[in-house]
Amino acid sequence: MPVGVPKIPFRIPGNEDASWADLNRLYWERLLFLGSGIDDELSNLIAGLMIYLGIADPTWDIFLFINSPGGFVVPGVLIFDTIQWVNPIVHTICLGVAASLGAFILVGGEITQRVALPHARVMMHQPISAFYEDEEGIGGDIILETIELTAMYDDIVRIFAERTGNPLWTIIFDMERDVFMSAEEAQDHGIVDLIGIEVECLFRRALSA
Repeated sequence: MPVGVPKIPFRIPGNEDASWADLNRLYWERLLFLGSGIDDELSNLIAGLMIYLGIADPTWDIFLFINSPGGFVVPGVLIFDTIQWVNPIVHTICLGVAASLGAFILVGGEITQRVALPHARVMMHQPISAFYEDEEGIGGDIILETIELTAMYDDIVRIFAERTGNPLWTIIFDMERDVFMSAEEAQDHGIVDLIGIEVECLFRRALSA
């Protein structure tokens, strides 16, 4: 077992080897933290914890705190899909900033249970991908990567529209540039449902259940 934060071996069905999942006191209380850029390692950890906690008690809500500048599209979509898939209600709470894919994960929480603290900021923009030339100096994969990026962009726009109640054209317009929002503006935009002090009542209801 790795030294440091207590962990347990957890094997996802279909995988031969088990991976180590953190299970410290906050995790046992269903409090998870997305506090850095979103990459494969972090997204796998958060998804694994949500799946494990969902199996351990599917009736106990999970709280995902977000303070993230965003990150890679596929790992962000992994967290979003896991939120939708697990049985427990997942509350998403923005403290600090939820930018780019961080905003996408924030909007993916249970509708009516998405929260921003009073001075939190939310930022939306379109997904960005870096194109690399192949060894011969010819960007042979650019077209395929562009097609894939366009498909992911369409999915993200559609999901934002569905979960905020805004028309597609509004989301497309907002994602053409960096759009920064206060907590109140994010609430008006439909990205979050609650602000600030309302969180305390939310915790007490969920943790006493």
